[in-house]
Amino acid sequence: MDCSQLNDIIKSSKNILIISHLNPDGDTLGSMCGLYSAIKDNFKKSADMLLLSKLPVLYEFLPYINEAKHIDDYDKSREYDLVIDVDVAAYDRMCEASILFEKAKYTVNIDHHKTNNSYANLNFVSPEASSTGEVLFGLMKEMGWKISLNTATALYTAILTDTGSFRFDNTGTKAFQYASEMVEIGVKPSEIYKNCYESNSKELVQFQAYCLSKAIFENNNKIAFTLIYKKDIEKFNVGDDCTEGLAEKLRAIVTTDVAFIVKQIGTNISKISMRSKIVDVAEICSVFGGGGHQQAAGCVIKSNPEEAAKRILEEIRKRNVWQEN
Repeated sequence: MDCSQLNDIIKSSKNILIISHLNPDGDTLGSMCGLYSAIKDNFKKSADMLLLSKLPVLYEFLPYINEAKHIDDYDKSREYDLVIDVDVAAYDRMCEASILFEKAKYTVNIDHHKTNNSYANLNFVSPEASSTGEVLFGLMKEMGWKISLNTATALYTAILTDTGSFRFDNTGTKAFQYASEMVEIGVKPSEIYKNCYESNSKELVQFQAYCLSKAIFENNNKIAFTLIYKKDIEKFNVGDDCTEGLAEKLRAIVTTDVAFIVKQIGTNISKISMRSKIVDVAEICSVFGGGGHQQAAGCVIKSNPEEAAKRILEEIRKRNVWQEN
């Protein structure tokens, strides 16, 4: 992967914007902050960072995250020399920020999703990588950039969260190698783990317990899912990131092969998060304009939660993965 063009375009750009994806997770936020930090350290430039959704409270510890602005507070008439999006699997995941992307003189797409169709001027898409954080760390090493503790902290968070603490199938040798190098730089794994996984509010724990208690099981308990309504989110007074980790908890059940959650985000709009042991959920989500990884993907369906669940179940069963049983 030739990085010289990326290095040159950052060097020549007077103003730079970094975009994270809708409903941000640790990978997109860690990658955004890590890249911001590295540009600041290596080029003495200050890039802009853009959030498309509310920042999840648990990621407020990330270096420089307080510098990021929400799309609602942004001047969309601005024109940038360079716009870089990180962990944005599909063009439409930029939503309103696509206006800024289109007007930029040059665009760069850094990602690890196999469904990414390389929509920028310059694309660094590595489906074999565990995370966009891993892709970025590799690029920085290849370009010979200085990697500070702030940069390493952000990118370690990206790798940690997208590998599920180094336990998902996407965790390869580079994830461990790069994490080790980051620890040598000064990253403290226990502190980052605590921030990401042991900082939940009482309300969030109670909300997730409620959602799990009403899970529905199909196909001899091989499929598990739960429906989440806006009224429940409001009742428990939890944030937009309230469903983080729920699909994984359902997949962790020994009998479950595929799990998903259906979260109501509008009157007739539902957000789907899918996790799997044997079904290609990226393929299923692509039917609805979404995507992701073979065992972790998501999409948005324009219907109520019940109808959305029905459509997802139909797509799962079309695969005939349990036909031999």
